[in-house]
Amino acid sequence: MRNSMEMGSYIESVLNRIGMKPIELANRIGVDRSTVTRYLKGTRKISMEDVPKIANAIGINPVELLMDENDKKPTNVIDISQRTVKIPVLGEIACGDPILAEENYEDYRDELAESLPAGELVYLKAKGDSMSPTIPSGSFVLVRAQSDVENGEIAAVLVNGNTEATLKRVKKQGDVIILMPDNSSHQPYIVDKNNPAKIIGKAIRFTQDL
Repeated sequence: MRNSMEMGSYIESVLNRIGMKPIELANRIGVDRSTVTRYLKGTRKISMEDVPKIANAIGINPVELLMDENDKKPTNVIDISQRTVKIPVLGEIACGDPILAEENYEDYRDELAESLPAGELVYLKAKGDSMSPTIPSGSFVLVRAQSDVENGEIAAVLVNGNTEATLKRVKKQGDVIILMPDNSSHQPYIVDKNNPAKIIGKAIRFTQDL
């Protein structure tokens, strides 16, 4: 079985082969870039819970990540199909309906259950370039339902009378909350009584269809 350094080196070789940057891997598995950097250097152990998440994100079998070609593979192992679940895609929000009500969904996306974080999950499609380059327009962003996020985290936020969900970085300065775009060509949104907003979830990771 590979040790932490060997696993990190193997992940890095796969990333180079498929042309994926560490920041994209971080977004896909729901961690920050520094965590992935430590994984690649072998200075942070990858938990068994995270092995299938990383393997799925880079398109390999979890066993391939854990074991090298010199490990003796058992001959009586039967592959078990990985379970998938349907994650709803949030569309237009009907006034008066609960935010995560079925009436507000426009589609569903299949995901491996093993790769998903705990909690109530929904996808939100990024529209426009306000969060570029962090989140490209057209990306599907996985959001975990929660009413608040830490300072500097990206959240799904309701604006325009709770009828539109947008993705913004939440900045907290005392009692003031500012919704910041990552694209400097867009203006920040200062939350006050004239511009109300409601956090509905934390952005975990994003995916793109080719």
